[in-house]
Amino acid sequence: MTERIDTDVAIVGGGLVGLSLAMALARGGIHSVVVDAESPVLSAADGFDGRASALALGSVRVLEGIGLWDRLAADASPIRDIRVSDGDSTLYLHYDHREIGEEPFGYIVENRHIRRALHAALALEPRATLRAPDKALDVRSTPTHAEAALASGATIRAALVVACDGRPSPLRAAAGIETLRWDYAQAGIVCSIAHEKPHHGIAHERFLPAGPFAVLPLNDAPDGTHRASIVWTERTELAKLFVGLPEDEFCAEIHERFGWGLGAIRLAGPRWSYPLVFVQARKFHEGRVALAGDAAHGIHPIAGQGLNLGLRDVAALAEVLVEAKRRGLDMGSAERLDAYGRWRGLDTVSMSAVTDGLLRLFSNDVAPLKLARDLGLAAVQAIPPLKRLFMRHAMGTVGALPRLMRGEAL
Repeated sequence: MTERIDTDVAIVGGGLVGLSLAMALARGGIHSVVVDAESPVLSAADGFDGRASALALGSVRVLEGIGLWDRLAADASPIRDIRVSDGDSTLYLHYDHREIGEEPFGYIVENRHIRRALHAALALEPRATLRAPDKALDVRSTPTHAEAALASGATIRAALVVACDGRPSPLRAAAGIETLRWDYAQAGIVCSIAHEKPHHGIAHERFLPAGPFAVLPLNDAPDGTHRASIVWTERTELAKLFVGLPEDEFCAEIHERFGWGLGAIRLAGPRWSYPLVFVQARKFHEGRVALAGDAAHGIHPIAGQGLNLGLRDVAALAEVLVEAKRRGLDMGSAERLDAYGRWRGLDTVSMSAVTDGLLRLFSNDVAPLKLARDLGLAAVQAIPPLKRLFMRHAMGTVGALPRLMRGEAL
């Protein structure tokens, strides 16, 4: 007989957002089943991804609230300063966390550490189950529930299915949710480097004509070697060439773009390259299918806000669903999902517009535009109240925040 699994919420996609949502729902007494096509052994391996994420302070509070941060803190490098520059201009913007308090802006954590922490926490959580490798082939909404048919032959019956299956999101497409989408004709090159001089917790972002070039502080290696994560935006065809260069030539290209502020450098692991595509769903749900993370919005990494937006989705959706559960309401009803969509819609559209606009403003070498943006950086640097507002935005502590992002329990 076909296996049928009954649960409160089915989550399709066992990445960082999907697993975080399962943990958040469990904290509120909601049972979930996470379906992921990737084996957890493979997805937690060092060679699976290579990226590091900038976790704003608000996102750290979410991870604290779902019981994950204690597993991650030792692998997290605090962001104490942020320096933004435009090519070789002498004008720049410098954020110092001490101007608004003692807490750092956030932390840089390698994705492999986040995945491992999530898998370890999920294994101990009785209200969350991971089915992997498996795949959702079809989802059907009814007036009372949703059913997800899996490749393994099982069927999951739940009040709601949440698509956390990435920017291509087959589940979003199957639900008939349209998107705004365009290809930036760019790729993100990511790698870790070992460097001679300490980084002092400073995150650098340098805007270049081909796209932003970021150097993000990582924890020192166990042997004391200083490390940083590189996020380098380049035209797609050139990115392939750079990734294939010998190590000494690749490091020379990094020095060419960033200089020698960290001293001599060498690679501290493999190099990866990812295509950069913009995706914005026109709505956050259809029937009993809701979207979260990159399935709802995939933005350019220019401001390092991708995972932060996803964790905001997690915090908001968990709050809406937990409140419905406690009141005995249907968690998958249009009313509940409309509330989630209204909460997240403006924030994601605004962030998408800002990141896309920044990319188009800074990724060129047009002299009048370059002068205007350099003067803009200098103006923000010279106006303390405006600068502090931007710093609070960078910390993710501005706006209508869900409870988890305010450091409160669900």
